[in-house]
Amino acid sequence: MTAMIMHNPTPAMAPRDASGVWRNSLAAGLAVALHVGVLAALMMAWSTQTPVVDAPRVMHTQLVMLPAAPAPEPLAATSAHPEPEPVPEPVPAKPRVDPQVQVQKLEKAALARKRVEEKKAEQQQERLATEQRNRELEQQRLDQQRLAVEKARAAIPAPAFDSRQYQPLSKAAPDYPERALDKNIEGDCTLEYSVNIQGRVENPKVLDGCHPLFIRPSLAAANTFRYQPRIVDGKAVAVPAVRNTFHYRIK
Repeated sequence: MTAMIMHNPTPAMAPRDASGVWRNSLAAGLAVALHVGVLAALMMAWSTQTPVVDAPRVMHTQLVMLPAAPAPEPLAATSAHPEPEPVPEPVPAKPRVDPQVQVQKLEKAALARKRVEEKKAEQQQERLATEQRNRELEQQRLDQQRLAVEKARAAIPAPAFDSRQYQPLSKAAPDYPERALDKNIEGDCTLEYSVNIQGRVENPKVLDGCHPLFIRPSLAAANTFRYQPRIVDGKAVAVPAVRNTFHYRIK
C-alpha cells in the first residue's frame, strides 16, 4: 500500500498554511482506510477449501399391484310390490287366401299382359305397313316424274345440222366421173343422211337437182365420212337430216 502524499506547490520558503495540512492529512487517512477495507473483504471471501457441490436429486418410483376388488353382490329386492311382467301384444292372424281365387287373379294378370303385348305387336305392324306404303308412294311419284321428263325430252326433236353446223372429222372428196369430164359436165349434188351414236353415216339419199353422173360417187364419198358423236345430257344421240353438198367443177 502506498499513500498518496500531496505537496503544496508553493515554494519552500513560503510559510505553511495550517488548514491545508489538515486537509491533506484527512485525505491520506481516507485512502488508507479504503485500502484496508478492500483487503479485509478479500481475505474473508477467499478460502483454501474446495466449494461443496450439491448432489443431484433422484426420484425413485415403484409399481405396486393392488388386488382386484370383489364384485358387488346383487342386492335383494326390498320392494314389497314387484313390477308386473309385460303382457305380449296379440299378433293379428293373416287372412286365409283361397287358392282358387289366387289362381284366377294370376290368370287375369297373364291375360291382361298378353292383350297388351298383342296390341303393341299390332301397332308395330301397322306402323311398318304405313312406312312401306309411304315408300312405295314416294317411289311411284319419282318414277312418274322420271317418265314425264323422258317424255318431254323425247317430244323435243333433235335439231338438224347442216354442213356448216356439223362438220365431219374426216371427209374424202368424191371421184370425178370420167364421162362427166369427157362431156365437160359440172354441177352440185346434195345428200341427206343420219349420223348414228358412233359417228357413222346411215341411209344417205340424194335430193332433187343432182345430175345422174354425180349420184354414185357422192354416195360412195358420204359413206366414208366420220363425225364426232353428238352428246346430249351426257349421252350420245343420233343426229338425223344431216346434209352435205358436193361441188363438181372442172379446173
